[in-house]
Amino acid sequence: MSAKIKNQVQLITYPDSLGGDLSKLNYVLENYFPGLFSGGVHILPPFPSSGDRGFAPLTYSEIEPEFGTWDDIRKIGEESPVLLDLMVNHISSKSLFFQNFLEKGRRSEFSDLFITLDKIWPDGIPLQKDIDKIFLRRFEPFSTFTIRQTGKVEKVWTTFGKTNPSEQIDLDINSRITRELFFDFFKTFNKNNVKMVRLDAVGYVIKKRGTTCFFVEPEIYEFFDWIYELAHSMDVELIPEIHSDYETQLKLAKKGYWIYDFILPYAILDASINGTFRRLKEYLQIRPHRQFTMLDCHDGVPLKPDLNGLYMREDAQKVVDTCVSRGGNLSYIISPTHQDADGLNVHQIRGAYFSLLNCNDTAYLAARAIQFFTPGIPQVYYVGLLAGENDTDAVKKTGEGREINRHNFTLDEIERDAEKEIVRKLVNLIKLRNTHSAFNGEFTIEKCDDDQLILSWTKGDFFAKLVVDDYLHSAVISYNEIVHGDIKTIKL
Repeated sequence: MSAKIKNQVQLITYPDSLGGDLSKLNYVLENYFPGLFSGGVHILPPFPSSGDRGFAPLTYSEIEPEFGTWDDIRKIGEESPVLLDLMVNHISSKSLFFQNFLEKGRRSEFSDLFITLDKIWPDGIPLQKDIDKIFLRRFEPFSTFTIRQTGKVEKVWTTFGKTNPSEQIDLDINSRITRELFFDFFKTFNKNNVKMVRLDAVGYVIKKRGTTCFFVEPEIYEFFDWIYELAHSMDVELIPEIHSDYETQLKLAKKGYWIYDFILPYAILDASINGTFRRLKEYLQIRPHRQFTMLDCHDGVPLKPDLNGLYMREDAQKVVDTCVSRGGNLSYIISPTHQDADGLNVHQIRGAYFSLLNCNDTAYLAARAIQFFTPGIPQVYYVGLLAGENDTDAVKKTGEGREINRHNFTLDEIERDAEKEIVRKLVNLIKLRNTHSAFNGEFTIEKCDDDQLILSWTKGDFFAKLVVDDYLHSAVISYNEIVHGDIKTIKL
């Protein structure tokens, strides 16, 4: 365990989703959830941004004024280690850097920050056979721009973005100026006491002809070596964020990197909806322990490619159909060559996790208990903290399917929801997970039939045990607080 990463529960939130800005976020943490997230607070991008709710940053040198200032970040960090995102793959088209390139073209001092297509194909003309191999996140991996001073047309690499041209311009991580820029970013993080940084979309940083341009080996490890050395010199711990098949995650784990458990959220839904703990148990037996766990997030429950080879088509289709019937929506795999012949090309299932479990209090708390008993660092998304439901109005208003699980809570709503019995029980679960000695000991998946799941932790004479029956509709935690003391139970 890194000294910067505590074996305690972390919160994930947007800077404006719990009260409206960073100062109100701090107020909410201090007044409604005091000391609860001493493990850390992951604040989704609070920087000036032109789109994708913060994931198209203009700069990392300042905080978006509507959210607050770096002083607010430092104040939160006094009580809870702060985790921020570095969009290591791209930056906004509205950034000073790209706007200068749009004005001057190749004469711009920042031109080498970006990937003009002649860096990949000598004549600047992409070959269709190469495009077909790429794991696409939009229909073309590049955008076309006209340089203002010369009228010259330039095509630059843009992995992400729903607009055309894209607002998210990929960075050339091999260029000197890009690496100098990253150095400045980490200096800012260090100056403001940011202890953890998630490398967002890091799997896409290597662009190489004839490959998928996703997690290209060995170049990806060479980049990791460089950026980890930089981060550690600035007293920052890194967590790479990579959505890929399980084998890729295993490679990272075997090399000692932290990874995200993007499989657990689906595996728990599968156990509940398909009525068997067998696949969840099998997964828990093989998964690395050095992971961050989650059930919900700002995007959705991952399916493909994260679970490639880990699910049966019929079972997955039932999970998808059930979640949609409960109000969820879906995102899909775009690349034709990366779609499966079975037709199940769902990238993520989007919805509030409480809603995906049919708004059943016991099932939701049992799911959280499974997450907390699973080895790793648990993260709780702010909507899940308040047992929020699908925000279908936001989807209708914006046309963005991910808004279903991005509700912005007012202080009045937080005051109301913090008093809900399900939230009080969740808070008590978090406190148990944060403080009980057993969770620093040994983990066991106990033998039982596939209609039951028993997970336990022991350290010396201390123990904590979770028994889940009836596919999440019954769950009991038992534990002791002092050696040879009475056994306490929590019925979820």
